[in-house]
Amino acid sequence: MKYNLLGNTGLQVSELCLGTMTFGGKGFWEAIGKSGQDVANDIISQSIAAGINFIDTANVYSEGLSEEITGKALRDLGINRDEIVLATKVRGRMGKGPNQVGLSRSHIMHQVEESLRRLQTDYIDLYQIHGFDPLTPLEETVRTLDDLVKSGKVRYIGCSNLSSWQIMKALAYSQHTGLARFESLQAYYTIAGRDLERELVPLLKDQKVGLMVWSPLAGGLLSGKYRKDKSGPDGSRRVDFDFPPVNKERAFSVVDALNPMATERNCSIARLALAWLLKQDVVTSVIIGAKNRDQLDDNLKAVDIDFTEVELNKLDEISQLPAEYPGWMLERQGANRKIGN
Repeated sequence: MKYNLLGNTGLQVSELCLGTMTFGGKGFWEAIGKSGQDVANDIISQSIAAGINFIDTANVYSEGLSEEITGKALRDLGINRDEIVLATKVRGRMGKGPNQVGLSRSHIMHQVEESLRRLQTDYIDLYQIHGFDPLTPLEETVRTLDDLVKSGKVRYIGCSNLSSWQIMKALAYSQHTGLARFESLQAYYTIAGRDLERELVPLLKDQKVGLMVWSPLAGGLLSGKYRKDKSGPDGSRRVDFDFPPVNKERAFSVVDALNPMATERNCSIARLALAWLLKQDVVTSVIIGAKNRDQLDDNLKAVDIDFTEVELNKLDEISQLPAEYPGWMLERQGANRKIGN
């Protein structure tokens, strides 16, 4: 297991992060996973034994139950809290009232206390906003998060599912006012869905913001269970919950290219899809979720995969995005302004 710095900080996180969306299975989240306490304890124990020191959850996962299970697992297993980088999120609806959702000071201040209680801890290493709130000024959200950092209840702050202009606006405000800044972005990225390479990747590299990848297997589409000529197995996540949106034609072309590589290595397509992400220099950590030990074990082995240059070039060619403006114009105009030209 390798460890990378989180954004522009000195905090080291494992290149694989354990996601807990499958813990609980309450309400809407049952379609994604419904692992109980015993299974969760086993998964967390196995992950830590493999070198993972990074765990990601959210207050909305199973209506708070995922956080409760995660916190209890760490206590049950006797894990030293200081050895774990614990991340959670805020924004989603946590009640019926008009102020029980969003990124207002009121909602954030209440929810951080609730997350601390459920996680059975007195601080959160990485507290992330789970998306954009169009009703709350971004400045209010950043100021509130900075207060949490100053209070010691939160160590670092991050964001998720934001556009490049929103992130840049927040970073500029933090720099101008001397407030804590977003050190990470949690975003969707797979070899079958490389959309963030257009605007977000250049921003992250320029501003030294870390990237945590969610749904690295495109909601199971890259698990190897699906093929272009047939549907997936009954009860699988993509059948019950077809998310995130994916260009399936491109995705299945990727699966077709990965299949012989997987056969040659006697491993799963999923393992190769994860390994491809680990080879991307913008990626800080890839979030993996598992429902059982075998699935987790297969994901963990992605760190051992190497590709040949020929294989990487082939995968890049098959999965690359179609050219869009202004990208193609920037590339054209910048071609004669590279070092050595």
